[in-house]
Amino acid sequence: MTGALHILIGVARAQWRRLMLWGFAFMVLSQVAMLAALILRFQALPNYQTFYNWPGNVARIIRSTPALSDMPGIIAEEWLVEIGRMNYDYGTGISEWSLNVIPSRLVVMFVLGILVGLCAALMRVERCSLPVRGSARAVTGLGAGLIAMTNATMSWVVCCATPSWVVGLAMMGLGVSSSLALETLGPWLNFGGFGLLLALALCLAWRSSRRATILAEPAHA
Repeated sequence: MTGALHILIGVARAQWRRLMLWGFAFMVLSQVAMLAALILRFQALPNYQTFYNWPGNVARIIRSTPALSDMPGIIAEEWLVEIGRMNYDYGTGISEWSLNVIPSRLVVMFVLGILVGLCAALMRVERCSLPVRGSARAVTGLGAGLIAMTNATMSWVVCCATPSWVVGLAMMGLGVSSSLALETLGPWLNFGGFGLLLALALCLAWRSSRRATILAEPAHA
């Protein structure tokens, strides 16, 4: 295990710039993909955007929340930007659908990008056989899919207009009641996705360190 950790640290140090690019790419493209999905699903362009004073709101939460244990959960749900479609047929208007850009979710997507990039780098270092590479890619895709799905921040008036990952399920055709019933599984699926990616990275690093040890044995004979 020590050898695997050394491999992980070495790859991260050698390719940290590329890993940062992976992180930023996932962070930006995830928001673009969700907005595109909303536009395609509802066949309408957004007609409003709202920018929130996220730093000021966070400062207000810190000042006004008595329990320190409550602060992280509240801050994690604070919005930075809202982009959506407003229906003005009902007085001042009602938001039919929207994309909510939430800084805490951006951080999650950034970390996801780094992990995916790390797994890709380890696959290159390991020079896996085609079956192993295919399995590794499948695990990477599954883990990334679980994390991306459970960190979606789309809202739809049919789903109580609350940004949640299950809105994506409802948009794809799953019943609204069934989608909302699955909402509590989100954290478990999210942790499961991260667990898969971390386990894959450790496994690839272990294979690489084991191969290096085997190749080095004749030199000590």
